[in-house]
Amino acid sequence: MRDPSTDSRETLPRESSGESSGRSGSGVNRRDFLRGTGAAVAATAMVSQVQETIAQEKKKVEAVAPAAPVEVKLTVNGKEHTLQLEPRVTLQEALHHDLQLTGCKDVCGAATNCGACTVIVDGKPVYSCATLAIETVGKKVTTAEGVAAMEGVSQVINAFVKHDATQCGYCTPGFVVAVKAFVDKNPGANLEQILKGLGGNLCRCGTYAGVEQAAVECCKGGK
Repeated sequence: MRDPSTDSRETLPRESSGESSGRSGSGVNRRDFLRGTGAAVAATAMVSQVQETIAQEKKKVEAVAPAAPVEVKLTVNGKEHTLQLEPRVTLQEALHHDLQLTGCKDVCGAATNCGACTVIVDGKPVYSCATLAIETVGKKVTTAEGVAAMEGVSQVINAFVKHDATQCGYCTPGFVVAVKAFVDKNPGANLEQILKGLGGNLCRCGTYAGVEQAAVECCKGGK
């Protein structure tokens, strides 16, 4: 009998599994190729699905007709104005673009406490970028321009100038309006109360010290 150990089949070169020999050339074997192909197919399917979802959402948005402008009567700085506005228009947009009252600035556009768009509505400081114009129908709106025209308000403005409470000036109208509204309701307030009351306004230039001093002086004077 032939010794199994000398079987000619054992003397033939054994076929490699493909992992080692496949890498000797291009560096990619069949298993890696199939794995990569599967990943590519999955990625393509995912992209197609996302694109289809975006297209469907776009069609939904396009299918919604914009609301027609309606008549909106606003009382701003003691004057009545009749405007044609879409219901979605914010008070800031109406004041800035329709009435050319540019004191209220659109900085954050999302009521994130920058305060540059602050106006006074019925004696209360509000963010005009987060208030719809139609919400203020029948109410009294006062902007920075209106504050500047008020009798006695020069003390607020003079205090800002005296204590160098401005730099770029972009936030200044909102601060002036906020200080005016705060002083009217809290004459004689101390610094701690002032800091809390003006916490909704930000100055990116960092002129807080000057604003604080101006507000303290206004509170002492009751104006």
